[in-house]
Amino acid sequence: MIHTNENRQLFGSSVDKLTKFNWTLLCLVITTSAIGVVALYSVAGGDFSPWASAQIQRGLVGLAILFAIALTPTRFWQATALPLYLVSIALLIAVELSGAAVKGAQRWLEVGALRVQPSEFVKICLILVLAALYAELPQKRVSRPLWIALPVLLTLVPVLLVFRQPDLGTAVMIALSGAAVMFAAGVNFRYFAAVGLLAIGVASTVLLSRDTDWQILEDYQYRRIETFLNPDSDPFDAGYHTTQSKIAFGSGGLHGRGYLQGTQSQLNFLPEKHTDFVFTTLAEEFGLIWCLVILAFYGFISGFCIRFAIRCGDRFCALLVIGLSSVFFLHFSANLAMVSGLIPVVGIPLPLISYGGTALLMTFAAFGLIESAHIHASRRSEQ
Repeated sequence: MIHTNENRQLFGSSVDKLTKFNWTLLCLVITTSAIGVVALYSVAGGDFSPWASAQIQRGLVGLAILFAIALTPTRFWQATALPLYLVSIALLIAVELSGAAVKGAQRWLEVGALRVQPSEFVKICLILVLAALYAELPQKRVSRPLWIALPVLLTLVPVLLVFRQPDLGTAVMIALSGAAVMFAAGVNFRYFAAVGLLAIGVASTVLLSRDTDWQILEDYQYRRIETFLNPDSDPFDAGYHTTQSKIAFGSGGLHGRGYLQGTQSQLNFLPEKHTDFVFTTLAEEFGLIWCLVILAFYGFISGFCIRFAIRCGDRFCALLVIGLSSVFFLHFSANLAMVSGLIPVVGIPLPLISYGGTALLMTFAAFGLIESAHIHASRRSEQ
């Protein structure tokens, strides 16, 4: 049985830990989440049901998860990184075997009345296990072939499993998040250049495989690529999402049409208005000025995380924060590029604002880990 004094030494005083919270970061996260509730209330026609009320409930659960994770020492997360990663892979395999299919994609597990998406969980677990690996690996070994192969394998396993669901957008996000941790750990840039050339070759192969017996992507994914290259080629089918999104952006102008006054969202012209295209609703109703304010929130959140990672004296904590903040940055950047027509529609939600279950809770969990690193990094470096 652990004595009280030993327990305090291991976990510290909760009150003392709360004083070391990055409250500015937490306030930015909560404020951004509140903007999401405002948007979801609007797209439901001025009603908390069905999306805004559920988002509030999940947000409160997410906050509880954030505090619970933040108050747990990072040594615990480092020690359990590999088991958590293996659990996440097992969940992805379970999706492959008996997952629930929605709109032609098999990405969810049904647990009673709950539906969870393991691909969101694996994003965090991959970063945890890579940060734990590089924290123990001497810097002189980081770029050796053997120690390149292991993190690449750890990354490719979930990427391939998620790609099979099929979920190309999330698979790419997982691959990029793994690459971000490897880059921050000091892997030689030549490896990334080689991967870039390989990616060009893979992309060419994917395009050439269309309408063959070994076609790699689904037909709808090829149509998304065509629509990206020429949105006006099919404005009422494959290009509908992008076309309506651009109309909403344009109609918002500088100051917006006014809250609850967006024609594209209120009249249901805008598809997936509560998930992937929720930012377009905000752009139409609040205009360019408030969109820039929202972007500033995202910028400040990412900036606070990177600033801490640079100053952090503990390697595991620094890599953990860089990896998690990279995932956050990649997601909101990809969503904004998607809804503005800069990249194909790949189904990436806007962090903290889009309606979601597992994605929202995992985002709060990620910030819980970032806060845990902020609280415990100084203690680790002193030991």
